[in-house]
Amino acid sequence: MKETTPAAMPPCFERWCQKFDDCWKKQPQKTGFRHYLGGLLGESERKNISQIANNSIGVVYNRLHHFIADSPWNANLINERRQGDNQQTFSCQNSVED
Repeated sequence: MKETTPAAMPPCFERWCQKFDDCWKKQPQKTGFRHYLGGLLGESERKNISQIANNSIGVVYNRLHHFIADSPWNANLINERRQGDNQQTFSCQNSVED
């Protein structure tokens, strides 16, 4: 069953992904990031490339594989950006709860 497509994701998914757009040089990389992340967040128990492509609308296995394996991207930069965003989100939530 097809479970994910970027168009079906909630608006907050696209807003969050846009925070990483400057990490990618080309539009297909930005699209690959969204497909990969959407697949990781999907309900499928298996999170391999084949399963993500099979469960996602508009995702082609070869393109997703190329994004993950061959596309030049800096995992440390992505992780640092993610951690910084999470810290900012949690500090905002804590100040609201106080």
